[in-house]
Amino acid sequence: MRVLLIGDSIRLFYQNEVIKQLGEEYEVLAPQENCKFSAYVLNFLRFWLKDFSAPDIIHFNAGLWDTAILYREDGCFCKMNEYIKNMKAILRELKKTGAKLIFSTTTPVSEEKKWLPGPLPPAHKNADIIRYNKAACEAFKDEDIIINDLFSLMWPKKENFLSDDMIHPNTDGVKLLGGAVADCIKKCGNYKNAKCAVSSEHFAHKDEKTIQ
Repeated sequence: MRVLLIGDSIRLFYQNEVIKQLGEEYEVLAPQENCKFSAYVLNFLRFWLKDFSAPDIIHFNAGLWDTAILYREDGCFCKMNEYIKNMKAILRELKKTGAKLIFSTTTPVSEEKKWLPGPLPPAHKNADIIRYNKAACEAFKDEDIIINDLFSLMWPKKENFLSDDMIHPNTDGVKLLGGAVADCIKKCGNYKNAKCAVSSEHFAHKDEKTIQ
């Protein structure tokens, strides 16, 4: 079973744990580079899908770079409408491979990260991450795709799973995320004509206004 992982540095952190947990029955493929933001993924898909041809399953994400606040005056690095446009185009191209598709929601950051002045490192707000996750799930709601909700997995005890940089997983976070990704990939073979498993309403209880 050939599995292609596409994602930013969070994926780079948990990738080896996924490989470990999947075992020899799975060939895990992934770009060596950080896949960064949604426009970057859309541009480089043409190379990655050529280099890693005929995957059976593709697990993908973009979002943390898109929601980064480099300069306070500008808000999120990628505006919501552009992010959703990019994500729809990414999904369109991934569907052409015939692989089973898994979209993972963007993981939360420490609440303290919203106070960073930027641009190095940039600030993030969980309220923005929630909004972008909701919008992506809404955009994918009628698609033949599985949602791996890594955001909600980490959210209740997120501070326990984050490293000192307030964004990347620590050792426990790597095990948590890697295990969840591996489990989702294993279960993926049991889905047929799967619809989006998580709708925008899933995030309704996480009111972004209360965590600004």
